[in-house]
Amino acid sequence: MRPEHIGAFAIHVLTASGAALALVALILATGGHWTMMFACLGLALVVDGIDGPLARALHVKDVLPRWDGAGLDFVVDFTTYVFVPAYAVAASGLMPDGFGVPAAALIVVTGALYFADRNMKTDDNYFRGFPAVWNVIAFYLYVLMPPPWIAAAAIVALAALTFVPIRFVHPLRVRHLRWLNIALMALWAALALIAILANLEPGPYVVAGLSVIALYFLGAGLLRRAD
Repeated sequence: MRPEHIGAFAIHVLTASGAALALVALILATGGHWTMMFACLGLALVVDGIDGPLARALHVKDVLPRWDGAGLDFVVDFTTYVFVPAYAVAASGLMPDGFGVPAAALIVVTGALYFADRNMKTDDNYFRGFPAVWNVIAFYLYVLMPPPWIAAAAIVALAALTFVPIRFVHPLRVRHLRWLNIALMALWAALALIAILANLEPGPYVVAGLSVIALYFLGAGLLRRAD
């Protein structure tokens, strides 16, 4: 193999490492180690954020056409964004009695359908419908610890929004206010790290910051005209 082949395949291995992180996260979750589970899912987010730019920089699609990077990314993203968080929701005790497993089933079914949607993104790189970032939703549930009926209502509402043609911001690819989106995403990552280091029990300022950023990204998409 030529050096460019080795470099391109290394990017595929980097992407696939997200599946290993998902496996470790699931093992940790089965033991109730929620903080470490979210740490693994956070590392998977980092991998997901850097593998695409690296793949484009190294022209991986052209160098190694045998492997479908987009398909690989979808497989890994489903495990880290949907499957493991669904288990965390089912086993969290945050749902009303008897609703944990149905909520998790709702997450994986709607998440699978969303990942199969060929129109999941608009021409200007907004997500069309709720983008199945259940890892983020599960993280907020564990940090905020809302009453069970509110947590359940949020799951149902977001699952329904999967099929509604409203826009959600892609923090890295949407050009409108990209500098602000990236800055807020970086701040969110810092606050999320603080929350993890605090065993998912950060102070009110961290919780307030995470909440404001979430409301911004929700509103930034909703205020854009739906197509």
